[in-house]
Amino acid sequence: MRIANNEISEMEKYIKRIDEDTLIWVQRKSKEVARLMSYYRCAMMEIETKLNVLNEEFSWELDHNPISSIKKRLKSMPSIIGKLERKGHPLSMENIEEHLMDVAGVRVICSFPEDVYAMRDALIRQDDVVLLEEKDYIKNPKPNGYRSLHLIIGIPIFLAKEKKMMKVEVQLRTIAMDFWASLEHQLRYKKNSYFTKEMADELMECARISADLDLRMDAIRKSVEKQKHLEP
Repeated sequence: MRIANNEISEMEKYIKRIDEDTLIWVQRKSKEVARLMSYYRCAMMEIETKLNVLNEEFSWELDHNPISSIKKRLKSMPSIIGKLERKGHPLSMENIEEHLMDVAGVRVICSFPEDVYAMRDALIRQDDVVLLEEKDYIKNPKPNGYRSLHLIIGIPIFLAKEKKMMKVEVQLRTIAMDFWASLEHQLRYKKNSYFTKEMADELMECARISADLDLRMDAIRKSVEKQKHLEP
Protein backbone atom coordinates (compact mmCIF):
# COMPACT_ATOMS: atom_id res chain seq x y z
CA MET A 1 0.00 0.00 0.00
CA ARG A 2 1.39 3.40 -0.98
CA ILE A 3 1.70 6.05 1.71
CA ALA A 4 0.90 9.67 0.85
CA ASN A 5 3.69 12.24 1.17
CA ASN A 6 1.83 14.16 3.87
CA GLU A 7 1.53 10.95 5.93
CA ILE A 8 5.28 10.31 5.58
CA SER A 9 6.02 13.90 6.63
CA GLU A 10 3.71 13.59 9.63
CA MET A 11 5.36 10.32 10.66
CA GLU A 12 8.86 11.83 10.34
CA LYS A 13 7.91 14.77 12.58
CA TYR A 14 6.34 12.35 15.04
CA ILE A 15 9.43 10.10 15.21
CA LYS A 16 11.73 13.09 15.78
CA ARG A 17 9.82 14.38 18.79
CA ILE A 18 8.53 11.15 20.30
CA ASP A 19 9.89 10.25 23.71
CA GLU A 20 11.26 6.80 24.42
CA ASP A 21 8.39 5.76 26.71
CA THR A 22 5.81 6.57 24.03
CA LEU A 23 7.78 4.68 21.40
CA ILE A 24 7.99 1.64 23.67
CA TRP A 25 4.22 1.84 24.32
CA VAL A 26 3.45 2.00 20.59
CA GLN A 27 5.66 -1.01 19.91
CA ARG A 28 4.30 -3.00 22.85
CA LYS A 29 0.66 -2.23 22.06
CA SER A 30 0.90 -2.58 18.27
CA LYS A 31 -1.52 -5.54 18.09
CA GLU A 32 -4.07 -3.91 20.41
CA VAL A 33 -3.87 -0.66 18.44
CA ALA A 34 -4.34 -2.52 15.14
CA ARG A 35 -7.38 -4.29 16.58
CA LEU A 36 -8.90 -1.02 17.81
CA MET A 37 -8.33 0.63 14.43
CA SER A 38 -10.06 -2.36 12.84
CA TYR A 39 -13.06 -1.77 15.13
CA TYR A 40 -13.18 1.87 14.04
CA ARG A 41 -13.10 0.81 10.39
CA CYS A 42 -16.00 -1.56 11.05
CA ALA A 43 -17.95 1.29 12.68
CA MET A 44 -17.38 3.49 9.62
CA MET A 45 -18.63 0.66 7.39
CA GLU A 46 -21.78 0.41 9.52
CA ILE A 47 -22.42 4.14 9.16
CA GLU A 48 -21.73 4.07 5.43
CA THR A 49 -24.15 1.17 4.93
CA LYS A 50 -26.90 3.01 6.81
CA LEU A 51 -26.33 6.13 4.74
CA ASN A 52 -26.39 4.21 1.46
CA VAL A 53 -29.66 2.53 2.44
CA LEU A 54 -31.19 5.91 3.30
CA ASN A 55 -29.92 7.40 0.05
CA GLU A 56 -31.53 4.55 -1.89
CA GLU A 57 -34.84 5.08 -0.09
CA PHE A 58 -34.79 8.84 -0.67
CA SER A 59 -33.97 8.34 -4.36
CA TRP A 60 -37.27 6.63 -5.12
CA GLU A 61 -39.36 8.37 -2.47
CA LEU A 62 -38.28 11.94 -3.24
CA ASP A 63 -37.04 11.34 -6.79
CA HIS A 64 -33.51 12.57 -6.08
CA ASN A 65 -30.39 11.36 -4.31
CA PRO A 66 -29.63 13.56 -1.30
CA ILE A 67 -26.10 12.16 -0.97
CA SER A 68 -23.54 13.13 -3.61
CA SER A 69 -20.63 11.21 -2.07
CA ILE A 70 -19.34 9.64 1.14
CA LYS A 71 -15.73 9.86 2.32
CA LYS A 72 -14.12 8.01 5.23
CA ARG A 73 -10.91 8.59 7.14
CA LEU A 74 -9.11 7.07 10.13
CA LYS A 75 -6.77 9.18 12.27
CA SER A 76 -3.10 8.19 12.10
CA MET A 77 -1.28 7.16 15.26
CA PRO A 78 0.80 10.39 15.33
CA SER A 79 -2.43 12.42 15.17
CA ILE A 80 -4.00 10.32 17.92
CA ILE A 81 -0.99 10.76 20.22
CA GLY A 82 -0.78 14.48 19.48
CA LYS A 83 -4.45 15.06 20.24
CA LEU A 84 -4.26 13.14 23.52
CA GLU A 85 -1.27 15.30 24.50
CA ARG A 86 -3.14 18.52 23.68
CA LYS A 87 -6.10 17.34 25.74
CA GLY A 88 -3.80 16.50 28.66
CA HIS A 89 -4.48 12.76 28.70
CA PRO A 90 -1.76 10.10 28.98
CA LEU A 91 -1.45 7.63 26.14
CA SER A 92 -3.55 4.53 26.76
CA MET A 93 -6.04 2.37 24.90
CA GLU A 94 -8.76 3.48 27.31
CA ASN A 95 -8.06 7.18 26.75
CA ILE A 96 -8.13 6.78 22.97
CA GLU A 97 -11.61 5.27 23.14
CA GLU A 98 -12.97 7.52 25.90
CA HIS A 99 -11.56 10.96 25.11
CA LEU A 100 -11.12 11.04 21.32
CA MET A 101 -14.40 11.44 19.46
CA ASP A 102 -13.01 11.68 15.93
CA VAL A 103 -10.63 8.76 15.48
CA ALA A 104 -13.06 7.52 12.85
CA GLY A 105 -14.64 10.07 10.54
CA VAL A 106 -17.31 9.88 7.85
CA ARG A 107 -17.96 12.89 5.63
CA VAL A 108 -21.30 13.01 3.84
CA ILE A 109 -21.55 15.39 0.89
CA CYS A 110 -25.18 16.31 0.18
CA SER A 111 -26.76 18.14 -2.73
CA PHE A 112 -28.76 20.77 -0.82
CA PRO A 113 -28.86 22.18 2.76
CA GLU A 114 -32.27 20.60 3.27
CA ASP A 115 -30.73 17.20 2.46
CA VAL A 116 -28.15 17.66 5.22
CA TYR A 117 -30.82 17.89 7.90
CA ALA A 118 -33.00 15.20 6.31
CA MET A 119 -30.08 12.75 6.43
CA ARG A 120 -29.21 13.81 9.96
CA ASP A 121 -32.76 13.19 11.19
CA ALA A 122 -33.09 9.85 9.38
CA LEU A 123 -29.75 8.60 10.71
CA ILE A 124 -30.20 9.45 14.38
CA ARG A 125 -33.78 8.16 14.31
CA GLN A 126 -32.48 4.61 13.97
CA ASP A 127 -32.72 2.41 17.06
CA ASP A 128 -29.04 1.45 17.26
CA VAL A 129 -27.65 4.95 16.64
CA VAL A 130 -26.87 7.14 19.65
CA LEU A 131 -26.32 10.88 19.18
CA LEU A 132 -23.56 11.82 21.64
CA GLU A 133 -22.75 15.34 20.49
CA GLU A 134 -23.83 17.80 17.81
CA LYS A 135 -22.32 21.04 16.52
CA ASP A 136 -24.18 22.95 13.83
CA TYR A 137 -21.70 25.14 11.96
CA ILE A 138 -24.25 25.71 9.20
CA LYS A 139 -26.61 27.74 11.36
CA ASN A 140 -23.64 29.04 13.39
CA PRO A 141 -20.59 29.19 11.07
CA LYS A 142 -17.07 29.26 12.51
CA PRO A 143 -15.31 32.67 12.57
CA ASN A 144 -13.33 31.75 9.43
CA GLY A 145 -16.54 31.02 7.49
CA TYR A 146 -16.49 27.23 7.80
CA ARG A 147 -19.93 25.58 7.55
CA SER A 148 -20.82 21.95 8.25
CA LEU A 149 -22.98 19.85 10.57
CA HIS A 150 -20.89 17.73 12.94
CA LEU A 151 -22.31 14.72 14.78
CA ILE A 152 -20.61 12.37 17.20
CA ILE A 153 -22.44 9.08 16.97
CA GLY A 154 -22.29 5.88 18.99
CA ILE A 155 -22.76 2.83 16.78
CA PRO A 156 -22.58 -0.88 17.68
CA ILE A 157 -20.41 -3.29 15.74
CA PHE A 158 -21.24 -6.98 15.99
CA LEU A 159 -18.20 -9.19 16.42
CA ALA A 160 -18.01 -12.99 16.61
CA LYS A 161 -18.36 -13.08 20.39
CA GLU A 162 -19.43 -9.60 21.45
CA LYS A 163 -21.14 -6.36 20.55
CA LYS A 164 -19.00 -3.24 20.91
CA MET A 165 -20.09 0.41 20.85
CA MET A 166 -17.82 2.68 18.85
CA LYS A 167 -17.73 6.45 18.31
CA VAL A 168 -17.70 7.97 14.85
CA GLU A 169 -17.65 11.62 13.83
CA VAL A 170 -20.09 12.26 10.99
CA GLN A 171 -19.75 15.52 9.07
CA LEU A 172 -22.63 16.49 6.78
CA ARG A 173 -22.23 19.35 4.32
CA THR A 174 -23.31 20.45 0.87
CA ILE A 175 -21.18 20.30 -2.27
CA ALA A 176 -20.61 24.06 -1.99
CA MET A 177 -19.58 23.80 1.67
CA ASP A 178 -17.16 20.98 0.87
CA PHE A 179 -15.66 22.87 -2.07
CA TRP A 180 -14.98 25.90 0.12
CA ALA A 181 -13.66 23.90 3.10
CA SER A 182 -11.28 21.80 0.97
CA LEU A 183 -9.74 24.76 -0.84
CA GLU A 184 -9.65 26.94 2.28
CA HIS A 185 -7.61 24.27 4.07
CA GLN A 186 -5.20 23.98 1.14
CA LEU A 187 -4.70 27.73 0.93
CA ARG A 188 -4.48 28.49 4.64
CA TYR A 189 -2.10 25.65 5.50
CA LYS A 190 0.01 25.62 2.35
CA LYS A 191 3.66 24.84 3.19
CA ASN A 192 6.01 27.83 3.52
CA SER A 193 3.21 30.33 2.89
CA TYR A 194 2.27 33.50 4.76
CA PHE A 195 -1.45 33.98 5.30
CA THR A 196 -2.53 37.61 5.63
CA LYS A 197 -5.66 39.18 7.09
CA GLU A 198 -6.63 40.33 3.61
CA MET A 199 -6.52 36.72 2.42
CA ALA A 200 -8.64 35.62 5.38
CA ASP A 201 -11.17 38.36 4.62
CA GLU A 202 -11.34 37.25 0.98
CA LEU A 203 -11.97 33.66 2.06
CA MET A 204 -14.76 34.89 4.34
CA GLU A 205 -16.34 36.62 1.36
CA CYS A 206 -16.04 33.38 -0.63
CA ALA A 207 -17.78 31.56 2.24
CA ARG A 208 -20.61 34.11 2.11
CA ILE A 209 -20.94 33.62 -1.65
CA SER A 210 -20.92 29.85 -1.15
CA ALA A 211 -23.74 30.10 1.41
CA ASP A 212 -25.73 32.34 -0.93
CA LEU A 213 -25.20 29.87 -3.76
CA ASP A 214 -26.62 27.07 -1.61
CA LEU A 215 -29.75 29.13 -0.91
CA ARG A 216 -30.24 30.10 -4.56
CA MET A 217 -29.80 26.53 -5.83
CA ASP A 218 -32.21 25.30 -3.17
CA ALA A 219 -34.77 27.91 -4.27
CA ILE A 220 -34.43 26.74 -7.88
CA ARG A 221 -34.92 23.12 -6.76
CA LYS A 222 -38.12 24.04 -4.93
CA SER A 223 -39.40 25.95 -7.97
CA VAL A 224 -38.74 22.93 -10.20
CA GLU A 225 -40.57 20.63 -7.79
CA LYS A 226 -43.49 23.03 -7.53
CA GLN A 227 -43.75 23.28 -11.31
CA LYS A 228 -43.65 19.49 -11.62
CA HIS A 229 -46.62 19.16 -9.27
CA LEU A 230 -48.60 21.72 -11.32
CA GLU A 231 -48.23 19.74 -14.53
CA PRO A 232 -51.30 17.66 -15.51
